[in-house]
Amino acid sequence: MKRIRLWGLMAGLLLLLVGYGRAATTGVTKSVTTQGHRYIPTLFFHGWGSSYHAETHMADAIVKAGKTQTIVRAMVAKNGTVTLKGHFRLGDYRPIVEVNFANNRSSDYPTVGRWAKNVVVALQRTYGITSFNMVGHSMGNMAITYYLLANAQNKRLPQLRRQVAIAGHFNGILGMDDRPNQMTLNAAGRPNKLRPAYRQLLGLRRVYPRQQVRVLNIYGDKGDGTHSDGSVSNASSRSLRYLVAARARSYREVKITGKHAQHSQLHENAQVDRLLIDFLWPTH
Repeated sequence: MKRIRLWGLMAGLLLLLVGYGRAATTGVTKSVTTQGHRYIPTLFFHGWGSSYHAETHMADAIVKAGKTQTIVRAMVAKNGTVTLKGHFRLGDYRPIVEVNFANNRSSDYPTVGRWAKNVVVALQRTYGITSFNMVGHSMGNMAITYYLLANAQNKRLPQLRRQVAIAGHFNGILGMDDRPNQMTLNAAGRPNKLRPAYRQLLGLRRVYPRQQVRVLNIYGDKGDGTHSDGSVSNASSRSLRYLVAARARSYREVKITGKHAQHSQLHENAQVDRLLIDFLWPTH
């Protein structure tokens, strides 16, 4: 009889502890959600054929610089469904979100843009965020720009504050629809020849938020005479200016040179890390 009573007591205590743990977790989640307007996450989008691992170097540099201690992963399934791995922390209002596309070889830019929206909506529903930043490398920039093309004027969604483009191929890729030193830009930044995707992106000139988003455009020049990072011409990367600069709150271009200016090296570049940190979280 004593043994039965002891087991009953232990079972009751276990249930009490489990209930307390669930209540505490729920309380934290509710607290984070109610403070959602204070959280400004920075979403990182990787390039074609890549994964969130391409974002790790930059994210780790940001953590090391003391800007955040929170890294959450947004895993996007092939059907676009988003699963968040990790949690925002109370009081850590600058979390990083590493986006990972399971279908990482899609060149269907409108679809990739919808996947980006799914990530934004998942963060809005889970944490109540009202604003955010976006960082893209290579094709990740197409996810961002096509997201904006469809949703920049949607005030029911969180609003973009800062956008960083790294090695963006807005108007073509070398070896596919561009060749070294073939593309030129006029005084306004408009390319002499417009690729199909860029023609679609011209809509950004009408819908990009006015005086809201600060933009940093980083591109690489290997210094080998191609005026490119080896995969994307500088003109293709710089053609972003014509799309958004007139409506952006600010627009800045930075050219990276040297051996780490190669296309895939730009997301492993200490100079790029510093540019990101200073731009996303200025001290002044």
